[in-house]
Amino acid sequence: MKDLLSLTEEQLKNLLADMGEKPYAARQLMSWLKKGVPFDDMTNLSKGLREKLRRDHTEGYAKINEKRVSTDGTEKYLLAISGGGLVECVLMRYHHGDTLCVSTQVGCRMGCVFCASGKHGLVRSLSAGEMRSEFIAVNKDGNVSNVVLMGSGEPLDNYDNAVSFIRALNVQHDIGMRHISLSTCGIVPGILKLADEGMQITLCISLHSAIDEKRKKVMPVAAAYSVRQILDAANIYFKKTGRRIIIEYTLIKDFNDGSEDILTLKDALHGLNCHINVIPLNRASGGYMPPAAKQAHAFAEKLVQAGKSATVRRSLGSDIEGACGQLKLKREEP
Repeated sequence: MKDLLSLTEEQLKNLLADMGEKPYAARQLMSWLKKGVPFDDMTNLSKGLREKLRRDHTEGYAKINEKRVSTDGTEKYLLAISGGGLVECVLMRYHHGDTLCVSTQVGCRMGCVFCASGKHGLVRSLSAGEMRSEFIAVNKDGNVSNVVLMGSGEPLDNYDNAVSFIRALNVQHDIGMRHISLSTCGIVPGILKLADEGMQITLCISLHSAIDEKRKKVMPVAAAYSVRQILDAANIYFKKTGRRIIIEYTLIKDFNDGSEDILTLKDALHGLNCHINVIPLNRASGGYMPPAAKQAHAFAEKLVQAGKSATVRRSLGSDIEGACGQLKLKREEP
């Protein structure tokens, strides 16, 4: 069964034309789909058309299996997705609006040792429609104004679907490109390809160390792409889009929090228009220890003193395992 949420309006027109329907029916169908309305309630579509659609297609909606709410107001959702399997997404409340963190894959193949998402490897990539279904399931009140592709999975390892999802967010759900962020471990070919898409989304680089040998210890992808290659690609992205790069730096006690780490990071980022998000490690896996809160702020302050833009990212949802690095591969009970 094919999910309709993965189709653009033009693709819906072609599908319906093959069924002998008028082009305006595609607009009607799309308006229902983006609201999460089931076939039975699409009242301005004929019963015959709905029956034809139902034969080979599903709407593509996700089902909320579980919702957990943090003491800080963060909400974590466990969703059963249309193609099979479970994913998690997280809704974070900010004074400037709600931000939804979506997953792009079931599991992850990147294997970062401090991240729970890739502990059991990659099961499969999500379709663009399945990513949209995360947004639709959570955005019932219409308050989501920002979307970050930072949940389970590496977005650039699911490139075509991730880009289709971003375009659908913009066109069908009125989320501005500047309100969408994509986080990558540093897939250089994907970064360069993304730079040519003409989308002014924010690119976030999960760096975590500017020292190649140290980075290889916690991020297997570092064996394929050096820090210099990744940052050169990020600089090309900035020059083509004008969007400042976000450097994500998970701070790990007694691993990447020393003076050498600060100096190397400063030198590596020279000439790159970027901001550094210092992220205190959240307990997930790998045996690494988080720093004390004051250590994270001291690290960020030293970067500022070195002439870099840096702040400590506020951790949200850690009590419900909804913070950075804590989303897991969930399996349905047999």
